[in-house]
Amino acid sequence: MLNSIVNLLHFNQKNWKAVTLCILAAAIFWFFNALNKNYTTTIRFPLEFDFDREDYMPVRPLEEELRINVTGMGWDIFRRTVGLRKNPLTIPLEHPETVKKIVGSTLPAFFSTQLEAFQINFVANDTVYIDVQPRGKRWITLSADSIYTLVNKDYEVVGDILIRPDSILIQGPVEMISKIKEPYTILLNSKNIDEDYNEEIEVDIASGNLITLVPEEIHVSFDVERFVHVTDTVKLELINIPSSAQPKMDIQKLPATIRLRQDLASSFPWDSVKAVVDLKTFNKGRIKVRPDLIGLPDYAELIKIDSIRIVY
Repeated sequence: MLNSIVNLLHFNQKNWKAVTLCILAAAIFWFFNALNKNYTTTIRFPLEFDFDREDYMPVRPLEEELRINVTGMGWDIFRRTVGLRKNPLTIPLEHPETVKKIVGSTLPAFFSTQLEAFQINFVANDTVYIDVQPRGKRWITLSADSIYTLVNKDYEVVGDILIRPDSILIQGPVEMISKIKEPYTILLNSKNIDEDYNEEIEVDIASGNLITLVPEEIHVSFDVERFVHVTDTVKLELINIPSSAQPKMDIQKLPATIRLRQDLASSFPWDSVKAVVDLKTFNKGRIKVRPDLIGLPDYAELIKIDSIRIVY
């Protein structure tokens, strides 16, 4: 009994390669024989659209593949399934801006000459949606209006805001670029600006990368100065006093608060400013009025001046 087992083991060790080769040969024979038969299955085919991409562009991503149920020889199905033939199916679009969708049931007509090795049974995709628009371009000017809101409340922009260049070329879908309002307001990434600004910034137009800009960056520069509130007294003066009136006032001067650049505050000419009340349009009696501040330079802004009471 022991000798029989030893002989069997010896046989297996000597002939395992031959047995394996026989099994492999049988499997290959079966596989190649099976590939010579017809089968029905659904295959994913790569898809592309044929249109003039210099004059048109997709606004939304186009379908990249279709699921098609086909009948064909096992060899052809095998080659398509394992990717040995990668040539995509093509849908021609002569006027792409006019085509918004293609119903799946109409697609086999496009592929009859592209899939000659297969019988097309049906396209599994219900509808292929298309959004292609003509390309266009236009120049737009740039605006810096938003910058004033980004400056610290105690500072102001002094002088001009320089934008170089002050216009850019935008390119993209005609419908999209036509809706961009002009001038286009640029945005800075800074807030509470309290020092002179001199930076390169990127112009941002929300478009999902559909719109290109030339140039993409511009140079923005402007100066800022700190502004302060200063209070002092100014001389009160009445003008156009009726000849029969004898106006009475309790004060000869009153406080006024102005806002101006900090570097000009110490040298501000208070003596050249006065509070004036014009009595020309007032009737006799008791009045309360807010004087006009006369002689205030253009670089200063009146913040507050008290009202006065006059009896005449």
